[in-house]
Amino acid sequence: MSRVAKNPLLVPGGVDVIITGSSVQVKGPKGSLEYNAHSCVSVTKEDALLRFQPCTDVSVDVVDGISVDALVGTARALVRNMLEGVNKGYEKKLLLVGVGYRAQVQDRMLNLQVGFSHPVKFPIPPGINIEVANQTEVVIKGIEKQLVGLVAAKIRAYRPPEPYKGKGIRYDGEVIIQKEGKKK
Repeated sequence: MSRVAKNPLLVPGGVDVIITGSSVQVKGPKGSLEYNAHSCVSVTKEDALLRFQPCTDVSVDVVDGISVDALVGTARALVRNMLEGVNKGYEKKLLLVGVGYRAQVQDRMLNLQVGFSHPVKFPIPPGINIEVANQTEVVIKGIEKQLVGLVAAKIRAYRPPEPYKGKGIRYDGEVIIQKEGKKK
């Protein structure tokens, strides 16, 4: 079994976990999420601990070209992210760097002005909240870690930071290695 899967998960207070067959449903103060584990993964709840193991009736080590141990470790990591998401939530912060770059939210639509001749309109998907602290900071919040990261990556893809002046949309704390310009 993988090192990740060996460690049981502690269910935080205020979070309910319901296990039905291979389905794990997590409810917390921020919302609820559901995960359908692979049929080779066994999830059990003992008091406030969740344990992940390969099913006992599986005699093979590889299913569909994937190691059973890897499936168990992945299931544990995804359920851990769900527990943290419904309890605390996830957020990513994007910074708009450039002259005239700004953002604003109107009616579930993020309007970006990032150096194009037209504003870029990004529809905000369900389950995601986007706040614009000031015109150059965009904060993406949600309970699904994967969805928050995906939305942040899609927004950043409109104008990734360029290596000469560093203009573009970047993650908060991202380091852009700048290139030296032409020399005469």
